[in-house]
Amino acid sequence: MTGEIETLADLSKHYKDSVPADLREAKSFEWYLEEVYAHPKIARNAHQRVADMFDFYGTRYDEDAGVVEYLMASEDPLHDGENVFYGREVHESIHEFVNKVKSGARGLGPEKRIKLLLGPVGSGKSHFDWISRRYFEDYTMSDEGRMYTFRWTNLGDVIRDQDPSDDVVQSPMNQDPLVLLPQEQRDVVIKQLNENLDAPYTIRNDQALDPASEFYMDRLLAHYDDDLEEVVANHIEVIRLVASENKRQCIETFEPKDKKNQDETELTGDVNYSKLAVYGESDPRAFDYAGAFCNANRGIFSGEELLKLQREFLYDFLHASQEQTIKPKNNPRIDIDQVIVGRTNMPEYREKKGDEKMEAFNDRTKRIDFPYVLEYEQEAEIYRKMLRNADVPDIHVEPHTLEMSGLFGVLTRIVEPDSDTISLVQKAKAYNGELDDGDDVDVRKLREEGEKKADIAEGMDGVSARFIGDEIAEAIMDATHRGRGYLSPLSSFTHLEENLENHGSIPEENLERYHRYLEMVREEYKERAIEDVRHALAYDIDEIRRQGEKYMDHVMAYIDDATVEDELTGRDQEPDEKFLRAVEEKLNIPEDRKDDFRQEVSNWVSRRAREGTSFNPQDNDRLRRALERKLWEDKKHNINFSALVSANELDDDERNAWIDALVDQGYSRDGAREVLEFAGAEVAKTELEG
Repeated sequence: MTGEIETLADLSKHYKDSVPADLREAKSFEWYLEEVYAHPKIARNAHQRVADMFDFYGTRYDEDAGVVEYLMASEDPLHDGENVFYGREVHESIHEFVNKVKSGARGLGPEKRIKLLLGPVGSGKSHFDWISRRYFEDYTMSDEGRMYTFRWTNLGDVIRDQDPSDDVVQSPMNQDPLVLLPQEQRDVVIKQLNENLDAPYTIRNDQALDPASEFYMDRLLAHYDDDLEEVVANHIEVIRLVASENKRQCIETFEPKDKKNQDETELTGDVNYSKLAVYGESDPRAFDYAGAFCNANRGIFSGEELLKLQREFLYDFLHASQEQTIKPKNNPRIDIDQVIVGRTNMPEYREKKGDEKMEAFNDRTKRIDFPYVLEYEQEAEIYRKMLRNADVPDIHVEPHTLEMSGLFGVLTRIVEPDSDTISLVQKAKAYNGELDDGDDVDVRKLREEGEKKADIAEGMDGVSARFIGDEIAEAIMDATHRGRGYLSPLSSFTHLEENLENHGSIPEENLERYHRYLEMVREEYKERAIEDVRHALAYDIDEIRRQGEKYMDHVMAYIDDATVEDELTGRDQEPDEKFLRAVEEKLNIPEDRKDDFRQEVSNWVSRRAREGTSFNPQDNDRLRRALERKLWEDKKHNINFSALVSANELDDDERNAWIDALVDQGYSRDGAREVLEFAGAEVAKTELEG
């Protein structure tokens, strides 16, 4: 047994420590006024609070991409990394979303717009919306994110027709206690708050009391001869307000129902029929503030598949977003304060975008594209996260398996390049950051070209990570049933190929192209497998280091127009141009580009020396690859290639040594045997025929 067992007392203490100390305390309005003077951010509006929430959990600036990464998405500290988001495109989308919320916090306009997350199925938009709601709940539990509302008390003492069960009534819209002050007096308080506020925005609040609270205020002011102090002293308690989606408090998710049964009261609230007989139809106390917009007040409204709603039903969003009010049927208008987020997929967006009658709605939305990930190694991290979060059987995932699955996904999402000088796979590698300094490829230009050619944006269609993840899971279970202890790229390819036709979200006209892409990925994997086998057959780390040091000695001498000491004779000699070119040609560096490469490597070594880091050719990917390939050329003549293709020599010492070398590269022993059979034959065939 590992660790101590948690007792009920332990669990109870942990829970109590997690709850705000003032969660169940009733405070006076006078206390609240003093508290908000001391801490003005308590009176923030929804956009301001949500904007601060993203910064609260930490940020990291990606200078190369010009994007702020929010740690709640890139590290997920609340859930130990279980919900981490991967990919430049996703973090760009999150960055754009937060920028719009922050603009809304400053009152620049987006506070009056719907933030519409647009993307294909499985692109992460729903998950981002979900995690934002979870973090908002947690943030409002913290001291930095706290907010308060109020409740009316002792109403029956003054209002004679008040139902005894309604003697204590919480603010139906969970409004900030400041709305209890008439606007003129409230503005005086807010001016003082802003003088003490350290924030990029100003506190603003011009909301009217909700109709029920306004009714109570009018009746009580009449009773106390307009003495506001008496009203709040005798009938107002200030209480802590914590967001909770389960309680439908400051967070609400709204899902479209059957088109024929859509009712605006789901959004704006309806008559409370149990109170109708008590108060009468026109009395605001008989209204039930249970609409989605009511529940989301002070927080986040999340509309799932928003554009599947009927056009008429969407009109309610016009006032909610632009005017920040709702108008329930046969009731006064109600002010609202919330970040309205909608999500939609591509077909619904295209349909509504082409509808002229939707012009007003479209004008009140701020679209944030959520494309698929376009870097295949980041895509592989999504699958790795899936496996990490699941109860995976005891199975070994072989090298390249997840990366090649990710490469297939990316190929289906990116636009084929116009230029004949770069292939689709090379474009995917460029997006993945696999560009050598000598490569004549402009990634920014490739991205611009892709955006122009795409229907909406690059990465907005193709195969989803969800589909590929499902096939990886199927391949794992199939391997388990067959008694195979490993998952290889070859088995993943088989499952992807067999199930493309069976996936409902893949258009039939794309199938032939996707099968062609799968063949491209097979070829790419074959090249990588061949490299791994060559590495296993000829790799010698000491020789790599020695050759690397020799190469750098001769490069430095070449650049400085100096001589180098001969290893055998000790005499000074000119730089060995033949040796230098033998290394460089392994990277296909032409004669007229050799000086650029040598200067690049020299600069790299000098930079590391200034940082106090010693030279190691393993740390420079291009130099390492060149040296490994030269080492292969030097040693291949001593390799018994017939053993690679001879089934009779399967268990001999030589083959076992190769398997051991592949295991050192991350393969399982069975996976090493598979890759030897798959790529070893290709290596042997090439060398024996050569």
